Amino acid sequence: MSFCKDCVKGVTHEGTPTGKWEKIGGVDCYVATPTVDFPKNKAILFLADIFGAQHINAQLMADDFAGNGFKTIVPDYLNGDPLPTDAPLTEGYVRNNWFPNHTQAQTRPSLDKVINALKADGITEFGATGYCFGGRYVFDLAFENITKVSVVSHPSLLQIPADLEKYVVSSKAPLLINSCTVDAQFPLEASAQADELFGGGRFAPGYKREYFEGCSHGFAVRGDMKDPLVKAAKEGAFKATVEWFLNKL
Repeated sequence: MSFCKDCVKGVTHEGTPTGKWEKIGGVDCYVATPTVDFPKNKAILFLADIFGAQHINAQLMADDFAGNGFKTIVPDYLNGDPLPTDAPLTEGYVRNNWFPNHTQAQTRPSLDKVINALKADGITEFGATGYCFGGRYVFDLAFENITKVSVVSHPSLLQIPADLEKYVVSSKAPLLINSCTVDAQFPLEASAQADELFGGGRFAPGYKREYFEGCSHGFAVRGDMKDPLVKAAKEGAFKATVEWFLNKL
């Protein structure tokens, strides 16, 4: 598995999270609940990047989804061991020191525990939004049709075109991709292949790709809010995601 330099950098956003930590299926989760009435059978799974559910950026975004009427769960599927912000943030460190302890075999069971517990609690329809590392899991859940609606923003660790082709034949979940210009993990060629496979009505459940020119991998969750271009793109990707869930979930 490979990572890029933009996987391991970013800007911490400002704000005070308003959600709370809960144990769901024995797994720590950050939970953001709408303050207005909302459909109790639906939930958004926010699948964080390698900085995990503990990172304030993920929590603030989950709160924003709750502010738009979606109960949002950020599972700690990294098992209390996200990439620490004080770690040597290099591709090599992540690949050699962090990733071997965060493979599918180690992370997916925690995610499944959360989903199964939520189902037992009455959740019947899941949307999933994944950022970087979390995008891989959005695809995997969609392959199994566990989730009803999918969103990925600058996804990592996908096999292109194999995972795109598998999605087309395996999943019934409408797919939104938030893409950008500089992204070694999901380059422009991958975007073009996605459009070819899904676009023009070829994927019946629904497909849309937003493109944020001039931005880099990570912009949708760790972008520099002092940069007007990145700020607009981060907000644009969030708006597109909310609208996708409103229309499809």
